[in-house]
Amino acid sequence: MKESIEIYTDGACSRNPGPGGWGAVILGPDKAPVEINGGQENTTNNQMELTAVIKALDLFQTEKNKIVLYTDSTYVKNGITQWIHKWKQNNWKTSSDTSVKNADLWKQLDECTQKHEIQWKWVKGHADNQWNNRADELARTGVPLISETQKPEILPIDDPQAIHIFTAIAFSTRRKMGGWAVYFQYKDHTKHISGKVENTSSNRLHIISAIEALQLVKKKYPIHAYTFADYLKDGASIWVRNWHRNQWKTKDGEAVKHQDLWMKLLKLTQLYQIKWHRVSKKNMPEAMRVVKDKAQEMVPVLPKQQSAESAKQK
Repeated sequence: MKESIEIYTDGACSRNPGPGGWGAVILGPDKAPVEINGGQENTTNNQMELTAVIKALDLFQTEKNKIVLYTDSTYVKNGITQWIHKWKQNNWKTSSDTSVKNADLWKQLDECTQKHEIQWKWVKGHADNQWNNRADELARTGVPLISETQKPEILPIDDPQAIHIFTAIAFSTRRKMGGWAVYFQYKDHTKHISGKVENTSSNRLHIISAIEALQLVKKKYPIHAYTFADYLKDGASIWVRNWHRNQWKTKDGEAVKHQDLWMKLLKLTQLYQIKWHRVSKKNMPEAMRVVKDKAQEMVPVLPKQQSAESAKQK
């Protein structure tokens, strides 16, 4: 019997809508993993989730394959296994007689699925699944960088009346552990703190770094918070209040990931006047370089020999 091919897919978006990325890992029998990714300048998270699956299935054109496809998107899984049948019967209209969102992508995906025998499986995102986490990394890597025609934000690092907090993380996908670091500055007063977390994800680490940073604040001065992650910046400045109002559900009705940490961060952000800033590689102040290195120190690189032996044991 022909062995199944396993595919892990994920999508990401920097602002929703905004620049987005998709990623997929293909695991064939007795073959090295194949990784693909890409991105678009103006898209949505759901569109990137769908695109990741389409791009992965497009790799198999010559024969019918048995495929197990893993996604952390209930939108994709429920859409392709349940909703799409009614949409097609209703000429791509919903039950409320409105046009199906992303119908062009759903039609492409429907065509792809006809070629293969596919078993759809949902997997919890940002948890303990190595290949789902890798697909997530590929998707985030695929998010387009700031184009040459766009000017990066002018960071207010010289504001003398505000507290400046710089955060960064380092994460090992294989070991599922990472480090975080914070650089705190108010006028001439500075402080560094850092830590290590086992059994975590990169997104959890970003939230943890912000929580640890704000716990250093003792007085209610204005705060500028700097991060490399759109996930943290948008989550803390936009999404978290909407989630709170919506009883910790996303707009798609799904439970908010990392709710325990977001609730802690929300309580802290309500105490202060905070402006969040996304730092790019083209616009990186020295403090961000320092905090990035501090985070990396929490995740020491394994010696090559030890790394090779660990890989053999797996």
